[in-house]
Amino acid sequence: MRRPRPLRVAAWPRLTRRGGALLVVGAVLLAVSLWFDLRDIMLLAFVGIAMPGVAALFVTLRVPRLGVTRRFSPPVVAAGTSTAVAIAVRNRSRRTLDGAHWRDRVPEGLDAPAEAVLPALGPYEGVLPSGDDTVHLEYRLRLPRRGVYGIGPMRIGVADPFGLARIDRDAGPRHEVVVTPRVTPLERALGSAASVDGVLHGLQRRSHPNSDELIAREYRYGDPLRRVNWPATARRGELMVREEEQRGDPEVRILLDTTLSGQFAAGGQRPEWADRVHLGFELGVEVAASIGMHLLERGFRVRCDPLGDPGRGGVGEGVPGAYRMPGGDHLLLEDLARLDTPGRGERAEGSAARGSRIAEGIGRGEVRAREARMPGFAVLVDPDEQDAATLVSLRTGFEPAVAFVGEGVSTRVVDALEQADWRVVRVRRAATIGDAWAGAAHHDRSSGAGAATSARANAAGAAGRGPTRPGAGERDAS
Repeated sequence: MRRPRPLRVAAWPRLTRRGGALLVVGAVLLAVSLWFDLRDIMLLAFVGIAMPGVAALFVTLRVPRLGVTRRFSPPVVAAGTSTAVAIAVRNRSRRTLDGAHWRDRVPEGLDAPAEAVLPALGPYEGVLPSGDDTVHLEYRLRLPRRGVYGIGPMRIGVADPFGLARIDRDAGPRHEVVVTPRVTPLERALGSAASVDGVLHGLQRRSHPNSDELIAREYRYGDPLRRVNWPATARRGELMVREEEQRGDPEVRILLDTTLSGQFAAGGQRPEWADRVHLGFELGVEVAASIGMHLLERGFRVRCDPLGDPGRGGVGEGVPGAYRMPGGDHLLLEDLARLDTPGRGERAEGSAARGSRIAEGIGRGEVRAREARMPGFAVLVDPDEQDAATLVSLRTGFEPAVAFVGEGVSTRVVDALEQADWRVVRVRRAATIGDAWAGAAHHDRSSGAGAATSARANAAGAAGRGPTRPGAGERDAS
């Protein structure tokens, strides 16, 4: 059987109040005995001085052997909730361990449990275990923010039998608990039939370039004009669009600003928030999580790419960044939980190189065909102008194209996106994520109603002229 490693020393041995008081009394007695030449008192003085030293040596040489296992229930929790931490401590030594204290070490910002007395542990039982060598501990840990937290090791405080000295040792490994970002439920209006329609059309065209149009259905808001079935419209007297057999999963793209390059690129002093949690970035992660979960539940295949980190294929390290149900919702949240807070490292390359690599990776395959446009959502915290230029170049591959921007996004970036026909929606705090999504959906319906009016006018003209194909201006409008 593999023997556990000795406990690591967390601090030098120190005297307790009792040991310190005894040392002071011994020093006073020594001074009195020397001043008045009282040899009997000098013996007591030496005993008072020596006992704390012997106690410190005793706790240093006494090394308990403990095995510590830790379990979280649940192991993955949402930010703002709590998890139950169950710890099993087993004595691996042949000697009884009693009188020790314990507390679990947690990262800064979390409320650690108060130090408590460790129940007595009997000697190790390897043949017929009765449970006397093991004790079970439990406490609840509240996790207010997203991230991956290392809990442990357990700190064990061991004192001598007289309580004169104490030493702290670390026992057991560190275990990780994953805290996913908060998810705001969103309404179903945006990203439903109108967005899926164009995506399915592109997927079918790539998989089956010779597939025939199967049926015609009534026009619904948001349907692209290139899908209008003019012969069916002329026959029915109402606007009809082509409906094809669904041969693929609809795909959506989420671009998340991960480096806040706007403030870093400005130069000068390091931002005050660089070494602590950036609330704007955390809000952006919550927006991306809410959108991703909403679309996964609606049957989309979601791809989440970091706008400011081109060296990785997705938000998860070593993960290509594509998520689909079943199971994709858990993977997406865990990958978002593992995103580093901005400002922990230097930028690896310039903005121009970053933008060109993002455009190359994101636009591969989808941007080549206009009819293959997919829904695109950008979550921006503080991008620079090169990031804005990248989004402008990607606009032709997205429909709809919605940018959720925080308070840190500059006016120049917003103007550039709006001029490129990105739909810009402001998100100021987590409580307004649902309203921002609903506002984008309302804009989507308004745009769809305007497109329907224009298309119906074209349909009326087509009905008067007979079955014709749309002109070049109509193709450009679509």
